Amino acid sequence: MKVGDLAMSNERKEGKKQKKFIDLFAGVGGFRLGMEAAGHKCVGFVEIDKYARASYSAIHDTKGEFEGHDITNISDNVIRSIGSVDIITGGFPCQAFSIAGKRRGFEDTRGTLFFEIMRWATILEPETLFLENVTGLLNHDDGITFETILRKMDEAGYDAEWDCLNAYQFGVPQSRERVFIIGHSRKGSRRKIFPIERGNEQANYERLKKINNLFVSSKTSFSLEKEVFSSASKQACIPILSPEREEKRQNGRRFKTEGEPAFTLTAQDRHGIILFGALDTPGREQNKRVYDPNGIAPTLTTMQGGGQEPKVLLQGNINPSGNGMNGNVFSEEGLSPTLTTNKGEGLKIKIREATKKGYAEASKFDGINLSMPQSETRRGRVGKQIASTLDTGCQQGVVNEEIRIRKLTPRECWRLQGFPDVAFDAAAEVNSNSQLYKQAGNSVAVPVILAIAERL
Repeated sequence: MKVGDLAMSNERKEGKKQKKFIDLFAGVGGFRLGMEAAGHKCVGFVEIDKYARASYSAIHDTKGEFEGHDITNISDNVIRSIGSVDIITGGFPCQAFSIAGKRRGFEDTRGTLFFEIMRWATILEPETLFLENVTGLLNHDDGITFETILRKMDEAGYDAEWDCLNAYQFGVPQSRERVFIIGHSRKGSRRKIFPIERGNEQANYERLKKINNLFVSSKTSFSLEKEVFSSASKQACIPILSPEREEKRQNGRRFKTEGEPAFTLTAQDRHGIILFGALDTPGREQNKRVYDPNGIAPTLTTMQGGGQEPKVLLQGNINPSGNGMNGNVFSEEGLSPTLTTNKGEGLKIKIREATKKGYAEASKFDGINLSMPQSETRRGRVGKQIASTLDTGCQQGVVNEEIRIRKLTPRECWRLQGFPDVAFDAAAEVNSNSQLYKQAGNSVAVPVILAIAERL
């Protein structure tokens, strides 16, 4: 049994009925995870990409469900055969409206796929449409595109409400703003969905637990000993002496072991702790939960480990002018040139970007956008303790404890979208890293979907 049945037995404690939904433009099932965590039932999915379908089927229990591939080739009669559904979900393709693309809108074939959603809505007549897209949809073609979408929904009998939500406000360290559109059928009762409370840490934590419980509480084929999601995983806490001074020792030691008390406090020393979970790179001793108290701690990241580290193509730029002994930082090992302390603020890396200052400073655990490294127009490359929006290439890096930049692993990219590790493990069994990166970039942030689904 895979994910699915648990959501059915997880009757909505608030007294709301369980609703059936069809998952269009399904990707790897981000919408589905959020909807099922809220107690709803999926009756089928449509996804054209065969690699995404492989991941979807590996993660979810799709036995007996409707499965469609190219939505434009599914006839009206086949759609009718699906039967009654309460909700249609869909993150319809965004490339035609994104500022990262050519923004051809409805002139782009991908842009016209919104009309397929309305064809399904006209046939199935669900009570609710639950849609997602990039925020560029709102101002595309001076607002004419979004006006067309609202008009088509109105003609089909749906009143619309919408809001822009950022994933980082819902418990994942990724700045990913998207517009969510809810269509309410005039044939039934309607409940106002927006606005939704943002930034409630307890609510965010409870949602992550709900997503995890889809796997932990069901009789899955996955090992329950695996960490399900980084924020819910166990962490080791290691006392460290003077974190910025590798040569500093007290009684010959710089690190304690897990559970030991901190070093004796002195006037001249600094003290800290290192929090990290069990890393999972195969064949490397540093990734086992056993540490030499006289040695150096494993490489740490904001996402608490997660998979074999890909080689980094670009580290950044220590000298924003590009000249001199530092210049651009390129290294397969992730090493950067000697850095200087920044007026007592600690070690920082300067990342070139198109601002008046010419660069942004990155400190440890900051996210860095590594795409188009030679661009002279890019801004916002550095995210303070957060990753920038994932795209299909997932060219994202992180500054680790040693002030080195490395590319995020596929697992970490999936975590940034709120997927549990066991879901990633299932997908990794059937897909390559390049496909896993693409699938993460194309997905929705699961906790945001859940936050909305709880109100449907």
